[in-house]
Amino acid sequence: MTRRRIGALLVCVGLIILFLSFRQSDRSFDGLAGVSSHPLSPSLNPSSAMSVSTPHNCSTPSFPFVTPFRTKGRHIVDARDAVVKLISVNWYGASDVRFIPSGLEVQHRDQIAALVRGMGFNSVRLPYADEMVRANPVIDPALLAANKDLIANKGGRNVTALDVFTAVVDSLTAAGLMVIVNNHITQATWCCGINPCDARWSNDWLPGLSQFCRVRQTEEAWIENWETIMRPLVNNSLVIGADLRNEVRGLWGTLHWGEWASAAERAAERLLHLQPDWLMIVEGISSANDLSGVATRPVQLSVPDRVVYSAHVYAWSGWGTLYPFSRRTYADFAATMRSNWAYLLEQEVAPVWIGEFGTTEHPEAGDVNYWTNLLRFLAEVDASWGYWALNARKPEGDEWEAYGLVGDAWDEQSIRTDFRLGDLARIGLGEPDTVCLRHSTR
Repeated sequence: MTRRRIGALLVCVGLIILFLSFRQSDRSFDGLAGVSSHPLSPSLNPSSAMSVSTPHNCSTPSFPFVTPFRTKGRHIVDARDAVVKLISVNWYGASDVRFIPSGLEVQHRDQIAALVRGMGFNSVRLPYADEMVRANPVIDPALLAANKDLIANKGGRNVTALDVFTAVVDSLTAAGLMVIVNNHITQATWCCGINPCDARWSNDWLPGLSQFCRVRQTEEAWIENWETIMRPLVNNSLVIGADLRNEVRGLWGTLHWGEWASAAERAAERLLHLQPDWLMIVEGISSANDLSGVATRPVQLSVPDRVVYSAHVYAWSGWGTLYPFSRRTYADFAATMRSNWAYLLEQEVAPVWIGEFGTTEHPEAGDVNYWTNLLRFLAEVDASWGYWALNARKPEGDEWEAYGLVGDAWDEQSIRTDFRLGDLARIGLGEPDTVCLRHSTR
């Protein structure tokens, strides 16, 4: 073989390798679970990747909606009848062992609000524990190291958990974000385990059980807790609703829908007495997997057009079946979603908000399968959603939050730039906001 032929052969081989490498890189954009790029990626120039349509100071609303909201068929709509899609993130901590939203020892609450806004979300689901409300403990100043103004605002006196919760809500709405308050758990801890004390809104329903619960709670106490936490927020127009209880399930999944629907109605009526404009968000049973009971027993309130239903979908979900969602084909997964909750959208019955879903930053095959299927389905039905979670670490034990979207600094530089933000952009996550991101960094 002549040198010319050898050279030509090597050039062809090189071109083939180059072509295949481009094809391989293109695959990352073929599916929703691919390693997709996002404008916040450090490999991109932020000034060219982000755009802001009009100048603002990160306090103008991040959406073109006018409150108050109501429901209309499958949609949430604003005061002008414009469809509202919730693009939410969960910011937890007030439901856990430290009793306050996480990250306040690192960043000021205004800066975290700006960070959330800057990442493209338009709303925040803010969970709390009943124990936090009932005990209302004094917060260790070390946990508020970046929020010392809270202590100064009280004249140096003790700052309580409820003080912090209300202040965080005010910061979020001041940044133009909508807030959905969520009663997450009875006893302040990570949710949700098999502890029957936290499986429902009350734990006095089984004789003899409540004596083993650290926090004993009746239904009336649960509703009173709701009134306590929401009363200071009555005049905040961007507090749009109450997610009445997280992942109700009874004793290992034995709760019937009708019982929960009736309790939700009683709580909702009391909250609507405080503020009739609030949306009342009712999760499904079986850890928010199952809303099939709505078909025959809808939640009915004295104020019309206020009920939004909510489902949670994770890789390990799939109550009552042999196969979790991590192992489902798309056809099987989609069929289950339709029977569990999506029929409410497709039949124009009521809005459904997927208040929790998420995946690890380092997914295995089952995680990728679940994530791909879910995002494909959410795109098809165009549902509102809330990603779990913003947080860098879990409060108890300081364990790294693999599902989290930020790192320990809770600022723009710590935003995790794996595939998830890029994939969320495909189902509605907004463009990053440079003005708010600048506000998020000290």
